[in-house]
Amino acid sequence: MRGANVVISKFTATTPLLFAIGMCAPALATQHPVNNAIVVVSPDAKVRAELSVADGVLSYRVTADGKPVLGASKLGIQTDDVELGQDVTLGAVRTRKINEQYRFFGAHATAISRANEAVIPAQSHGESYFVDMHVANDGVGVRLRLPAKLGRKVQADRSTWALEGDPAMWVDKLDFGYESPYHSATLKQLGTGMFGFPLTARVGELYVTLTEAMVKDYGDLAVKLDADSALEGQLYADPKGWTTDDPVTQPWRVTIIARNLTDLVNTTLVQDLNPPADPQLIHADWIKPGRSAWQWLAIGDPREEEQKQWVDWTSQLGFEYYLIDEGWAKWSDSWGAIASASAYGKTENVKIWIWVHSREVRDPQARKEFFRKAVEAGVVGVKIDFPPACDREVSNWYYDVAKDAAVAHLLVDFHGANKPSGMDRTWPNVLTREGVRGHEYQITRYRRLLQPDHDVILPFTRYIAGPADYTPTVFTPKELQGNTWGHELAQAVIFTSPFLCFGGHPQEYLANPARDVLTAIPPVWDETRVLNGSEPGKMVAEARRSGDQWFIAALNGADATSLDIPLDFLGSGKWKSSQLRDAKGKPDAWDREDGAVTGADHIKLDLSPRDGFVGWIRR
Repeated sequence: MRGANVVISKFTATTPLLFAIGMCAPALATQHPVNNAIVVVSPDAKVRAELSVADGVLSYRVTADGKPVLGASKLGIQTDDVELGQDVTLGAVRTRKINEQYRFFGAHATAISRANEAVIPAQSHGESYFVDMHVANDGVGVRLRLPAKLGRKVQADRSTWALEGDPAMWVDKLDFGYESPYHSATLKQLGTGMFGFPLTARVGELYVTLTEAMVKDYGDLAVKLDADSALEGQLYADPKGWTTDDPVTQPWRVTIIARNLTDLVNTTLVQDLNPPADPQLIHADWIKPGRSAWQWLAIGDPREEEQKQWVDWTSQLGFEYYLIDEGWAKWSDSWGAIASASAYGKTENVKIWIWVHSREVRDPQARKEFFRKAVEAGVVGVKIDFPPACDREVSNWYYDVAKDAAVAHLLVDFHGANKPSGMDRTWPNVLTREGVRGHEYQITRYRRLLQPDHDVILPFTRYIAGPADYTPTVFTPKELQGNTWGHELAQAVIFTSPFLCFGGHPQEYLANPARDVLTAIPPVWDETRVLNGSEPGKMVAEARRSGDQWFIAALNGADATSLDIPLDFLGSGKWKSSQLRDAKGKPDAWDREDGAVTGADHIKLDLSPRDGFVGWIRR
């Protein structure tokens, strides 16, 4: 086995990870069979992945800090009635080190990817393929890669995750649009249904998030509990599989490991496992995070005669974008009206996004024509809604859309979409996606109400895989439905989305006493810290920095709680402070305190159920 200190240069934007190692290498499996376990450790030597074959079955184990995280977890794909992952012989290992950094839109500004990788040739029943292992300080990714074969039938995925013990978990039942509520359970309480990724478990003292990365040319994966209490992969959208002549690359099977909640929310392992973007996209000045006004949650379909007014409201808020949602295509001269709104928006420093149903951009030529019309009308972004369940064909469609949009210099928000798997690293013009039960499920006109634990689970589950278009912050009293203004405002701070589309009516933001705080909230962050007292399903409090300003936000769940937040992270000097607590007994009013603080001060909170808090601290 070559030493893990072998260094291979960074990949170009068009080279998938590990494909630099030639596809002829599986022949090594017969030339140099490996009988012992293959161990890859993280750069800090604290995370360890061990690949082995027992009774012919390929599996891997993961430990962190010397303690078990995953027991024997299977790797395999069934193709052409052959189980690749059984009757396995492993060949000689090739290794390399990863040391990369790149711009990141999320919990911090720069992602740092350090890992040790191994490629192991394998054979099953005479068929050759590769096993890839990526072991980083924040977790492990593993996958299989199969060479091209004419008429190959991919029938099933055999991945499993064997979590140790019966850990507490935060999970969501599978929904093709990924809009199920998250809830608390234990592993053995999951029952017989399927669950969507990402999901998080508390394994001993560790937080462990399971998901997948780089879902491309392969069906999206869900999991269900098998007879041995392992989580077993299910190609739910491809029950009959698919046929291909191309190489088959299994998405990375990802196990994120964190010793505390701050490390968990700052992981970039999912993005790290995706190829870097083309340099032209990395440095593109048209790819800019921003905040957006939006009318659908507030009033329903957009009204053509009100578009200048909506642009004016957006401009008054200082937001960069305004999204014109479903309904604009019904206008008599729809494209002309969009062009008019875009032209007026330019005079007010507001850029226009538009909504489109996915069926209108499924066909490549129709998609390019729609994008051409959008650009001609002055549009800078598209919200693409209602994609089908993510089978192998649809997984490719997401990438085709991202590429065509990039060629047209269009930003993208995939709505009603599957979970993120890190494509935003390769295609940074994809600023966000839904794939979450957001504020559309806290709305009276559809008689929808979110349960109190959902919001305080999301930052530690769904948001670990990537940004989500939750459409936060509604101040309309009748729409609060148990929430408070503090809870609603804290959503905009804690729920990361580089296209931060606000759900409430702009008039209510402009009239609210918290207008100055709301309009200062940025869409992306330079630093994020989860504060003591936070617990998935109970309460979340974060301190997030953008430049020389900090936002402290708390979201509370179903039970009253108290917090004492030391401000020692501020360092030296005096800071201006605006603290927004909910007025006691009145969910639509503030108890606001403006003044000054130092790093020696504390913020003390007594939070009622579904309460919240936002503090804005700046020089």
